[in-house]
Amino acid sequence: MKYLIVGLGNKGDEYTETRHNVGFKVAEKIAETIDAPFKSSNFGLLAEGKYKGRKVFILKPDTYMNLSGNAVKFWLQKENIPVENLMIVTDDLSLPFGTLRMKMKGSDAGHNGLKSIQEQLQTQNYPRLRFGISAEFSEGKQVDYVLGKWEGEEKEKLPERIEKFSKACLSFVFAGIQNAMTAFNGK
Repeated sequence: MKYLIVGLGNKGDEYTETRHNVGFKVAEKIAETIDAPFKSSNFGLLAEGKYKGRKVFILKPDTYMNLSGNAVKFWLQKENIPVENLMIVTDDLSLPFGTLRMKMKGSDAGHNGLKSIQEQLQTQNYPRLRFGISAEFSEGKQVDYVLGKWEGEEKEKLPERIEKFSKACLSFVFAGIQNAMTAFNGK
């Protein structure tokens, strides 16, 4: 069985520590956990490894957020991975900081990365894991906020939350989405 875990984010050093790039951070933690180094590949950086007998591909697209669907579609087709074995890890403004929400399907909720994936896959029915970044910004400052760096208490708690999200993704790979949702949602 093959799985594709995609952490959404934007390429470039200026984005590395931003809220919008938390998907990349989770992808990096998963790759570290299964000892799978990232290598430059088509549409981004790809790590390839095994987890409990299952082949896992971890992708950090280099397409920028609003074109993430191109990378996802390419790797699903290239490796012949069914969409139900895909997990998209993304930030979510509508959830309090650090909140974990795994779902089997859903709307793009205004997220440009999810919108691109939905357009390319022609479905909303793909697993996703949303990382709450909260919405602590004033009117008209959303872009500055999501592209802003973690601060204070967020920065302190971030490593533990990234670890939790990494474990949730690996639970999805090993135990399936229903079991992973039961074990991790709201944790």
